[in-house]
Order: sequence, then structure tokens, then C-alpha cells
Amino acid sequence: MKQYNFKNTTLRMTITALFTAMVIIMCSFSIPVPGGHLYLCDAVICLAARLLSPFEAFVVGGIGAFLGDLIFYPLPMFVSLVVHGLQAVVISLIAHKTFGRHRIIASTIGVTVGGIIMVVGYFLGKTFIYSNYATALIKLPYEIAQAVLGAVLGVVLCHHLGIRALFLRIVSETDEREAQNCTLI
Repeated sequence: MKQYNFKNTTLRMTITALFTAMVIIMCSFSIPVPGGHLYLCDAVICLAARLLSPFEAFVVGGIGAFLGDLIFYPLPMFVSLVVHGLQAVVISLIAHKTFGRHRIIASTIGVTVGGIIMVVGYFLGKTFIYSNYATALIKLPYEIAQAVLGAVLGVVLCHHLGIRALFLRIVSETDEREAQNCTLI
């Protein structure tokens, strides 16, 4: 079975909307650390990008983070749109198009490259937003920690806690029901 080639458009939109809502919600939760915060939205973005197509991953990562920032902290919302959107697309492409049956290796490489995109993108974005290289440099360790936390949680949730298996079971059952309904009509 292909990893994200399920047919039911309603199910695809529903799952994408669910993950987008989770990203928006997780933009409001953070782990306070001395001098900053670690936001948990990256874990949802990494998980969704691993399960969904690149376009759906962009909607979850880019638009979800944009809306979360719009609601909770609007200054970097356009940076979040571009950076998290690109991060999600790259993770999805690497996870689905490389390493064949070695899903965990593909996921690990995908979230690593996605984390690098997120760190570099936010560093450049904050340099532009704050018009100050030093401020962006001060925030860099928090961006790195957030990327690592999100990548690890995303891979663990996807592969070690069974979310991927549950996702594929739901998708295949829905596709089978859809096929039966089409033959009955």
C-alpha cells in the first residue's frame, strides 16, 4: 500500500484539518526554559509530514503555524508560514520518496533535514524581523532545541507508538468501504 495515496478526499481533508488544528493548539503550549520557550508544534508538524502528502503537509505546517502565530504571537507569522511549510514539504518528500522500505531511516533523515531548514529559516527570519543579528543569534540555541525535540517526538509518535500503523489502518478501511460503496451504486 502506498503511504499517502488514499482516495477518499473527505478523509484527506479531515485528517489535514485535524493536524492543522493540532499545530494551532500546540503553538500556544511551550516548555519554559531559562531565557526562552520551546514550542511543541514541531512535533505535530513532523508527525503530519511523515504521514501526509507534501501539499497536505504544507497546509499543516505552514498554514497551521501561520494561524497559530496569528492568534498567539503575530510578529513571525509570515516566517512561520514559509519556514514550517517548507520544513513539512521536505520531510514529506524525503519520508515518502527515499529509502524504500526503510521507513525509520527515511523519517530520521527527513526530520533532520526539516530541522535544519527550521533552524536556518528562523535564524534568517528573526534577523530580518528584529533587524538585529545579535538577537537572532541569542535565540539560536532555543531553535535548535525545539527542532531536536520536535524531530524526536515526531519519529517516536509515528513509528514507536503506532500512530503510523493506526493511520494506515484507518485509511485502508475507509478506502475499502469506499470501493464497496462504488460497486453497489
